[in-house]
Amino acid sequence: MASRPGELFRFDLDLGSGQVAGADEAGRGCLAGPIVAAAVLMDRDCLESEGDGRLSEIRDSKKLTAKARERLYPEVMACALKVVVVMRSSAYIDANGLHVSNIECLSRAIEGLGPGPEAITLVDGFALKECEVPHRRLVKGDSTSAAVAAASIVAKVTRDRCMARAGRQYEGYGFEGHKGYASPGHRDAIRLLGPSPIHRLSFDSDAYAA
Repeated sequence: MASRPGELFRFDLDLGSGQVAGADEAGRGCLAGPIVAAAVLMDRDCLESEGDGRLSEIRDSKKLTAKARERLYPEVMACALKVVVVMRSSAYIDANGLHVSNIECLSRAIEGLGPGPEAITLVDGFALKECEVPHRRLVKGDSTSAAVAAASIVAKVTRDRCMARAGRQYEGYGFEGHKGYASPGHRDAIRLLGPSPIHRLSFDSDAYAA
């Protein structure tokens, strides 16, 4: 399994395709805010040059600092052939279930990307039964594939920006810091203030799952 940044690009190149698409999500384990999926399509030139060297430090977004993710985000956007982001709100997650919302986001992102038959499409961790685009499930894909790692960065940065705005809208919860994850301070704020309009009220991840 790839681990160092250069190895992620080598993994994608070794697939032997002219284009590689990757998809990943952010926010699945949060108490508040949306779930966000991103899909990124890269061609062989971008993979071989590592974005003219500007993407040489790309890796799983969880292993990068917020500053590094923000620095890499525009480089991914500039290098990729196409990027699609799909999100579902906390209300949608409550109504339809976390698992269904997650799978739907990933599926719609890949379908919106519309990779051609020459592309190999990789999804971090999940097989998407209803997705119309042929794809491969890749366990720990964000630590293995450059395209999936790029998608993880786009999804994470997009969601973090949403939660920073939520922090300004719903003061006292600290969304701009913990981004909706279950930190002690976040739990204390819920006990003190009650749930905000963007808190998830249902945590049955298998609800409505096929």
